[in-house]
Amino acid sequence: MHLAGGWVHRHPRAWIKLGNLETRAVADAIEDLTVDRPLYVAGLARSGTTIVLEHLAGHPEVASHRYADFPFLPIPYWWNRWLSLVPGAHEEARERAHKDGIQVTSKSPEAFEEMLWMAFFPNAHDPDHSSVLGRDDRHPDFEAFYDQHIRKLLAIRERRRYLAKGNYNLARLGYLHRLYPDARFLVMIRDPVWHIASLMKQQALFVAGETAEPRALEHMRRVGHYEFGLDRRAINMGNDGETARITALWQSGQEVEGWARYWTAVYRQVADTLDADRALGQAALVVRYEDLCGDADHTLAGVFRHAELPLSDPERQRLASGLHAPTYYQPRFDERERALIEEITAPVARRFGYTGA
Repeated sequence: MHLAGGWVHRHPRAWIKLGNLETRAVADAIEDLTVDRPLYVAGLARSGTTIVLEHLAGHPEVASHRYADFPFLPIPYWWNRWLSLVPGAHEEARERAHKDGIQVTSKSPEAFEEMLWMAFFPNAHDPDHSSVLGRDDRHPDFEAFYDQHIRKLLAIRERRRYLAKGNYNLARLGYLHRLYPDARFLVMIRDPVWHIASLMKQQALFVAGETAEPRALEHMRRVGHYEFGLDRRAINMGNDGETARITALWQSGQEVEGWARYWTAVYRQVADTLDADRALGQAALVVRYEDLCGDADHTLAGVFRHAELPLSDPERQRLASGLHAPTYYQPRFDERERALIEEITAPVARRFGYTGA
């Protein structure tokens, strides 16, 4: 798997050509399919995106990428057809690398869409370049490939609706909404103090893991997960100076201030984008992590209603019963650090209904 993943990662143009060849080969299977109301879950890591992804992905109308789609993501139809011919072995669910209690198998949904973006946008994760894509951006080759890829995934899964989790899609909301005006967006956010505590915990965990196993670092690069670890990179939300400042803070070991400024930069851009674009604002539902954990039944009802997915009362109650606030860690900031987080994040946090950090 490591060797195959490296092969795909090093030759993106070749795999784009192979994906286009697949599209022509399976044209009959996808010609009557359209991308209907795609669902996008986006938020900074540790904001509840995975839980929402898993709950939505379990719906019988929805198709999403899975762990098993790696590494041959550019050819979803052929790869999944081949997988269907391989005798399946019994799998025991295992806790994912984040050590957050979420159990996964090869069929669990995962955020692999980023591999497609990286193939067409080589600077997608370069902090020196803005990652923001808006309504005015045009990239015909990517847009054709992306639409065909989604339709192939829908065909091979035999589902009607596409679902993607992509933290980096926070910088592409306007662009995606232009591509799919009927798309529905679920924007995840979390109280800054708890969010930063969780981000710092994950950073330490991934640094230790990648130091012990260098192949893990290579895997994270190949799938486009730069949120944590030895090659952590800030999303440039259109402000080169602030992105450079955040990077410098991280490099100098000033984790609290670095994460606080990063949280603020990302969610300020999100708030500004939603405020400036009425149609996008109506297509997006902001979901606070605290509401998801503290009032799960009501919040999940709103999530599925916004996604336009039917959900029975018993199923909603079953899903809600498994949601709760984390108990395996607590923020351990001193008074100075809490005051710093409050000072930096409060103006943006208030725009999302948080009254104090």
